[in-house]
Amino acid sequence: MPEWRRNLYILFLVQVLSVAGFSLIYPFMPLYVEELGVATRGSVAFWSGLVFSSQAVTMMLSSPVWGAVADRYGRKPMLIRATIGGAVMVSLMGFAQSAEQLVLIRTLQGFLTGIVSATSAMVAATVPKEKSGESLGLIQTGLWVGAAVGPLIGGLVSEAFGYRASFWFTGAALALAGVAVIVWVREDFEPPPVQRRVKFWTNYRNLLRAPDMGSLYWVSFLQSLGRSVTMPLLAFFFVDLLSSSEGAAVLSGMSIGAKAAIGSVSAIYLGRLSDRIGHEQVLTAGAAFAILAYFSQTFVTNAWQLLFFQALIGVSAGAIMPATSALLNLRTPEGSHGTTFGLSNSVNAAGRMVAPMLGAAVYPLIGMRGVFAVVTIVYVVLALAALYVWRKSPAGIKLGAATRVAGD
Repeated sequence: MPEWRRNLYILFLVQVLSVAGFSLIYPFMPLYVEELGVATRGSVAFWSGLVFSSQAVTMMLSSPVWGAVADRYGRKPMLIRATIGGAVMVSLMGFAQSAEQLVLIRTLQGFLTGIVSATSAMVAATVPKEKSGESLGLIQTGLWVGAAVGPLIGGLVSEAFGYRASFWFTGAALALAGVAVIVWVREDFEPPPVQRRVKFWTNYRNLLRAPDMGSLYWVSFLQSLGRSVTMPLLAFFFVDLLSSSEGAAVLSGMSIGAKAAIGSVSAIYLGRLSDRIGHEQVLTAGAAFAILAYFSQTFVTNAWQLLFFQALIGVSAGAIMPATSALLNLRTPEGSHGTTFGLSNSVNAAGRMVAPMLGAAVYPLIGMRGVFAVVTIVYVVLALAALYVWRKSPAGIKLGAATRVAGD
C-alpha cells in the first residue's frame, strides 16, 4: 500500500474519533451550563450562546495563523497540537464549576484546536493531485460519520455516568486520535529555506491572488452559513408540524443522523466522480440540488416530509464540501496547503458564527418557512459562485476530462 494511502486511512480514523468526540458533547451543552449555574450576571441562555460562539470566534482568528505555521514547520505537528490540545481542553470542561469557567475553556479550545483543517491540509499535501476528490471525500465522510455517532454515544454516556464523564470520554477519544497521529502518520516535510520564507500577510496575499481562490472561499463561507442557519431552529419546526413537543426531539435527532449517513456515502461516491468529470461540475450540481432541497422545505405539511428533505441535504453536502476542498487543493500554491486550509477553517467558523444570528433575526419575523426561503437564497448565491468558478476555469475541466480518460 502506498504511504499516502496508508496515511489517508489513518487520518480518516483520526477524523472520525475527533469529530465524534466533539459532537458527543454538543447536544447537552446547554443543559450542562444550566447545571453549572451562572456565578456573575446574565441568563443561562446568554451564557449557553457564549459557550458556542466563543469557540467559533477564536477558531476563526487562530486558524490562519496555525495554517501558516504548518507550512513552515510541518502539518503533522499541527495535527498533534490540535488533537492533544483538544483532549486537554475538553477534559478540563469536565472540571468546570461555573458557566463563566466553561466559556473561558471553550475560548482557549478555539485557539488550540482545528483538527478538520489540519487533517485536510495533511491529506492535500500528501495525496496525488488526481486523487484529490476521492481522498478529501473520504475525509469528509469521516466528518459525517463522527457527527452521526457522536451525539448517540454522548446521550448514552451522559445518561449512564453524567455530563462531566462525557467530557472526559471525549478527551480520551481525542488523546487516542493524537497518539494515532504520532505513531502511524508519516510526513516527509522539508521546511522552506530561510531565504524563501515569506511574511505572514504576504503569504495570504499571494494565496488570495491565486486563480479562483476568492470565489472558492465565498463558496466555503456560504456552505457553512447555509447548513448552520436551521440547526438551532429545526426542533421548533418539528413541534409546529406535530402540533406537540412529543417526538420532536427524536425526529430532530433522526434528521441529523439521516443527513450525516447520506452525506458520508455521497461524499465518497461524488468525490470519486469529481476526479473523473471535474470538481467544478460536481460543485455546481451539488449547489443546484441544495436549492431544490431547501426550497421544497418551505412547502412541507408534515414532519415526515421535513425529515425526507432534511436527509436529501446530505447529498448536496456530499457534493459541495469535497469538491470545494479538492478545488482549493488544486489551486493551492506549492507548499501552502496549511495556509489554504487554515483560512478555509477560519471562513467556515465565520459562517457558523453568523448563522445563529441570521436565523434568530429571520425566525421571529417570517417563521421557519421564511428561514428555509432565506437559506435557499444563500444557496442560489453559492450556485452562482460555483458556476463562475466553472466557467472561468477551463484548466479544471481539462483536468477532470484527462482523469476520466485515464480512468477509462
